Amino acid sequence: MSNLIVGASSGLGREIAYEFARNSKNLILISRNLKDLEILKSDLEIKFKIEVNVFQLDFSDLNKVSKFILDNKKVLEKIDGVLFPIGMMRENDNIKNSNDDLIGIFSANFYSINFFITHILNIFEEKKNGFIVGFGSISGAIGREINVSYSSAKRALENYFESLIISNLKNHIKVQFYILGYLDTNLSFEKKLLLPKGSPVNLAKIVYKNLDKKGIKKFFPFWWIFIDMAIKILPFFITKKIIKFFN
Repeated sequence: MSNLIVGASSGLGREIAYEFARNSKNLILISRNLKDLEILKSDLEIKFKIEVNVFQLDFSDLNKVSKFILDNKKVLEKIDGVLFPIGMMRENDNIKNSNDDLIGIFSANFYSINFFITHILNIFEEKKNGFIVGFGSISGAIGREINVSYSSAKRALENYFESLIISNLKNHIKVQFYILGYLDTNLSFEKKLLLPKGSPVNLAKIVYKNLDKKGIKKFFPFWWIFIDMAIKILPFFITKKIIKFFN
């Protein structure tokens, strides 16, 4: 059996792959960047003596995701868990996005994940076992001037995972969702941020530790829960001023 990681070639996905490999878990890795996946595969197999399979797949194209599922049914039947540390941003993601940009961003951050999970659920329900881990963003807490479609898709993903958690409380499928603040990855490199960045290595350890737990929804780093609470409690005319600091 293997664990599947979507968005495994860099950042959080890469650290999750290493954490699972350290714990002797065979892996299936998916990313748009096949070259990086092949390098990661070789490193993991040599260091940890595990089996790693890699697939190039662009989650911004729902048709390609659908074809992948149809072409790899036997591969998917052999997984016992799937994680989605995937997120796609585009420059100039604002309120006037083109149709192509909207479709691509929403597909990568919501539609394709939803679609993929629907098929995985059937497999897990038949086996009466499995785990699904999703990752959202604090950017989905309120509307923004930049990353408009990204934050909207992440808000939709959070709502979907809440429903997924509730729908699977009485069976053997374990669902977790992490809402992420700033992480110390290449996306935040040299950026001036108002709050400290969280460690992807530490988050990967937390994710692995929690795999056997059901119905988890956590913020990482943890202090973002207080900002999320403030955004939801305070009147909008106040929060719209506060949010400018995080755009």
